[in-house]
Amino acid sequence: MPFPTALTELTGVRYPIVQTGMGWVAGPRLVSASANAGALGILASATMTVEQLRAAVREVKSRTDAPFGVNLRADAGDAGERVRIIIDEGVKVASFALAPSKDLIARLKDAGVVVIPSIGARRHAEKVAAWGADAVMVQGGEGGGHTGEVATTVLLPQVVDAVGIPVIAAGGFHDGRGLVAALAYGAAGIGMGTRFLLTSDSTVPDTVKAKYLAATVKDVTVTTQVDGLPHRMLRTAMVDSLERSGRTTSLLRALRHASAFRKESGASWPQLLRDGMAMKHGKELTWSQVLLAANTPMLLKASLVEGRTDIGVMASGQVAGLIEDLPSCSELVERIMDEARATLKALPGPG
Repeated sequence: MPFPTALTELTGVRYPIVQTGMGWVAGPRLVSASANAGALGILASATMTVEQLRAAVREVKSRTDAPFGVNLRADAGDAGERVRIIIDEGVKVASFALAPSKDLIARLKDAGVVVIPSIGARRHAEKVAAWGADAVMVQGGEGGGHTGEVATTVLLPQVVDAVGIPVIAAGGFHDGRGLVAALAYGAAGIGMGTRFLLTSDSTVPDTVKAKYLAATVKDVTVTTQVDGLPHRMLRTAMVDSLERSGRTTSLLRALRHASAFRKESGASWPQLLRDGMAMKHGKELTWSQVLLAANTPMLLKASLVEGRTDIGVMASGQVAGLIEDLPSCSELVERIMDEARATLKALPGPG
């Protein structure tokens, strides 16, 4: 049975649940499984070449007829080419980790693509809403990966009150009770990353999933030593090593990782430099922080693709400490919706 909200009406999915675009994790298998389960699956493109992105989009389309989206970096030098693929291939949703420009939003909307930027502050939501974004995803500090300091329960109502477009709540969600809570705050749905990572449809190695399942809430930490920005992940021996590293060691590691990522992504050195300039300007970073940003994709790949948690890191939301199983996406979404309906039914009536 569908569960209509402003999010489902906007995107055409059955349920107000978004599987977020996690690099190295949100590939065709997970995205199509999420879409077939009735959620909005988001394909992560930042770790793909342009050619790989087109192939991945076509693979998702071969696996499902349901709507899905693609997440991309608005500041990437080849963002225009990636947008062209989204438009040409008829992808329903474009999501962004950084605010897209007004012109980019207009180009996508003119082609009938729904634009959903992810934001971490009310002022950012107000900006993209004024530029024409169709909805925003709000991630509170509980969320995995790059994160802020404001909890979802504080940030979410701020944004809901500030903008007149659908708001998707992310950071700290994993079950039906959380969905009902988000709806009560005025959200149109929830976004989940760690919970979808920990499904049987996720391609993350089972040995790595086991480490997530064994983690407690206290095993999830925030460090700035990966790329100079607050990054929520599981605390491991590798994270401890990064935090003990001196500046010179950190920069040398970043240089190696920048070279490796250049080969992985198919980007040229001039393109990486342009992307670095855009990142520096957009986030007001130092050049050291820009260089350190090369650490992120390669350290994540080591764990999430290769299973090498000894040399990689594991981005994680705090909810990892509450997750104990590996359902399929279908089982997970069905469970969440059953819990949500049961929670709503159990709420006391007026008076």
